Amino acid sequence: MICVGAPLAAPFFERRQGRGKQRPYTDKMNYLPFDPATVSSRLLDWYGQSGRDLPWRNSRDPYRIWLSEIMLQQTTVTAVIDYYHRFLAAIPTVEALAAAQLEDVIDLWAGLGYYSRARNLHAAAKLVVEQFKGCFPEDVEGLQKLPGIGRSTAGAISALAFDRQAPILDGNARRVLCRLFALQEPSRSTVAEKQLWQWSEQTTPAENVHDYTQAIMDLGAMVCVPRKPLCDKCPLSELCQARKLGLEQQLPLKQVTKPIPTRYEVVLLIDHRGRYLVRRRLAEGFLGGMWEFPTLSLLEGEDPESKLHLLFSDFGLKGAAEQIGSSQHIYSHFRLKSAIYCKKMEDRHYVAEGDNHWFSSDKLKKIALHGAHKKVLVELQKSGV
Repeated sequence: MICVGAPLAAPFFERRQGRGKQRPYTDKMNYLPFDPATVSSRLLDWYGQSGRDLPWRNSRDPYRIWLSEIMLQQTTVTAVIDYYHRFLAAIPTVEALAAAQLEDVIDLWAGLGYYSRARNLHAAAKLVVEQFKGCFPEDVEGLQKLPGIGRSTAGAISALAFDRQAPILDGNARRVLCRLFALQEPSRSTVAEKQLWQWSEQTTPAENVHDYTQAIMDLGAMVCVPRKPLCDKCPLSELCQARKLGLEQQLPLKQVTKPIPTRYEVVLLIDHRGRYLVRRRLAEGFLGGMWEFPTLSLLEGEDPESKLHLLFSDFGLKGAAEQIGSSQHIYSHFRLKSAIYCKKMEDRHYVAEGDNHWFSSDKLKKIALHGAHKKVLVELQKSGV
């Protein structure tokens, strides 16, 4: 049972401060300080006047909506628009994507980052064509069976392409709900996740779900922004519990991050008249299908030059390499520190072509180098070698 009008914000605040008698948590989850239908009504009115005009919003094609939702994961709208148009020009249908080579898909994705999205996109397209005869599932459960589609992305596709009543919890919606209900738990915690999904379900309307889904995402992107929310422009400001408590600047609460380990590598830039040797990583596994310079892992404290001879041996090189700098890049689960060396060579004929490719520095900017080696490329350009 949902209890409309009960003071939700104060119990959450009191629980964190350790004051007062505690209600069972399941009871707290069911308290709402307002009629949830008011949220959708106000948001839809606002969206009709202030919603963004984005290219994927002119279509109900699930392929285009799916593509945009995957591209928008951890990437801004501004960065996505050109990639979206370019990708569709090259691969206009799910059938074309299923038939494409994975390497071509990754190259089209170059610059967007988080390349596992491109690999999952390709794998999901194959499933849609082979198992679903080219038709996307319409419900959340079916969509979640496709690689790279979690509950929120599935909800967005189901709502936007098929008008299904499906809640979402992307970063924008999460922030809106955290402030609207004054949730004083780290927004990615298990407790918060359960509560936020319940609120999302309660506020998602059965009708006009397409526009509502766009509206809550737009509100988070345009008004209820991470820093300095524009509360005076918000259609939900009178309902917002965070604003009533003066907590709109503090919420959502962040999770305490754990320290990540550091790994080390030596990178060898082999320069043949301004063109540099790169190789693709294997399609399977971490950073699959992406380009990188020749590299070997190091132990912490190990001298990089102690491994250079192994790389020299692989490519038939002689003489010495010049150290041109170092870089570091943080992946989700580790930090990678790279010691960077450069070796010029006049004759490359004894370097087997095979998986080795030679690209100019301008071309290297355009291919799908993984993140750590994009920073290696920056150090190369800064060095003037």
